[in-house]
Amino acid sequence: MELFEKLGITGVLAEGLTKVGITVPTEIQTQVIPSALKGKDIVGQSATGTGKTIAYLLPLIQRLDASQRQVQAIILAPTHELAIQIYRQVELLAKNSSLAITAAPIIGTANIARQIETLKEKPHIIVGSSGRILELIQKKKINTQTIKTIVLDEVDRLVDDNNWDSVKAVVKTTMKDRQMLMFSATIKPATLDRVKQMTETVEIITATSQVEVPPNISHWYLLADQRDKFEVFRKLLVSLKAPRGLVFINKSEAIETTLAKLNYHGIKSAGIYGTSGQADRKKAMEDFRSGKVQLLVASDLAARGLDIPDIGYIFNLELPEEPQIYLHRSGRTGRAGKSGSTISIVTRQEAGLISRIEKELKITITAKYLTRGTIRDGAPAVKFAKKRVENKKRISPKK
Repeated sequence: MELFEKLGITGVLAEGLTKVGITVPTEIQTQVIPSALKGKDIVGQSATGTGKTIAYLLPLIQRLDASQRQVQAIILAPTHELAIQIYRQVELLAKNSSLAITAAPIIGTANIARQIETLKEKPHIIVGSSGRILELIQKKKINTQTIKTIVLDEVDRLVDDNNWDSVKAVVKTTMKDRQMLMFSATIKPATLDRVKQMTETVEIITATSQVEVPPNISHWYLLADQRDKFEVFRKLLVSLKAPRGLVFINKSEAIETTLAKLNYHGIKSAGIYGTSGQADRKKAMEDFRSGKVQLLVASDLAARGLDIPDIGYIFNLELPEEPQIYLHRSGRTGRAGKSGSTISIVTRQEAGLISRIEKELKITITAKYLTRGTIRDGAPAVKFAKKRVENKKRISPKK
């Protein structure tokens, strides 16, 4: 609490953080919070998993006037999943701090009539997609003249060609004295060029610290053709004797298909989606924590904020393109000094990412294969057998 209070955060908010185990500010939080509390426009760059969301939420919430029932902050996100996760983080922080702060998710897939009804309650914070928020601004359902702060989470994606027009349009509807807080794991020159079109003076903050890989986690991978991935995964689960684990898939739309296959084969599983209802998410989490289901299947964004003890295995059915995301996944096992394993099932095309992850995170990811239900080190024997056949073919004409 004292460390956050030294940065200017109120005791009430700092105490709320302790309820979720956050007591020491990260580098990005230490650098951003004092400037953000002064109302400065900021571009913050920091690796995935270093606490960027808390870095902007604390000063944003602290600068709100809870007594005024009006929209005072807009948080834009490039995906619906991320928007929902940020919204839940706001709700959790407000609840743990006993603050009368309200928020509403405004995303494109939801019923717009219900969203209009929600907006009549005058939430302090709106979190969502730029397209739907702009639509509601144009319908005069959101008054942006009362906006104190706009946040662009994953700003590099929000100002790309797919989102730039709607994001710029939303920003233009607000008063010029509003504050802008923009964050991403990577900030490219093209991103800064567009940022400068929205704000005249911006403070650029770069945190260099990385989240370290716990030494008690083993990392290995198995090769498989894309069509065989699930079957290899199923056999792996049998070999590991029904492990309790978290399964990661890059695209949330593939979660339902994976769940159907797992449950068809008698592997009790549940899934969490960024856009799933609170009740469905809560039940999936409860079933996993209680042991009713063996596996929890999720995308990276849907899994944000999860804190589940005693996860022995992390399974990657698809490798993330960014090493930092691999690190963030792996960090969900091997907690409290316990050992854990991160296992990836990859195609030969994906295998190229292995060396990149090893190099950046300074870890070793061991190749393994399954044979007769046993996990062995090295490349599969069939791979070498094929090579021997090919060699015989090459030398046979000489004979």
